[in-house]
Amino acid sequence: MDSPPSDQARWFAENVQPHEPVLRSYLRGSFPAVRDLDDVVQESYLRIWRAQTVRPIQSARAFLFRVARNLALDFLRHDRASPIIALDSLAGLPVADDRPNAIELLTAAEKSRLLGEALAALPRRCREIVFLHKIKGFSQRAVAQQLGLTEKTVANQIALGVQRCEAYFQRRGVEFF
Repeated sequence: MDSPPSDQARWFAENVQPHEPVLRSYLRGSFPAVRDLDDVVQESYLRIWRAQTVRPIQSARAFLFRVARNLALDFLRHDRASPIIALDSLAGLPVADDRPNAIELLTAAEKSRLLGEALAALPRRCREIVFLHKIKGFSQRAVAQQLGLTEKTVANQIALGVQRCEAYFQRRGVEFF
């Protein structure tokens, strides 16, 4: 009879393994010179497993992709085969497809989700002000007029909202937004 999976194994199965298809696609597209993709993926799994045992990882996907990217670069350095060519201008590079790839779309979707969560965590009035100014693009004056507030109140609420959103992202391990 099989024993129940440990918390670590459950965490890994739920938060890391579902990203494998997109991770492989990202690595194939970004690092075509890497000879053994399986080694990069497996070493990435090992490193994220070890890191989670030391300290909880807030964004498994972001951590996994960062580790895999660094490992792929290490593999390329060791093989002395790099897909990066030094150019003065990127304009001369042939581009087959300008559409975002799977990892860019996933990242955009995850950023949108995180931003929505961060905004939802703000107090109602602060959320409304930040949404109107930062998302809808209204000026501080327009927000103040629409909500019947002073511009100073709007400015203070925007600063507070942005600060709280940044703290929200940091708690989840998001370095840039």
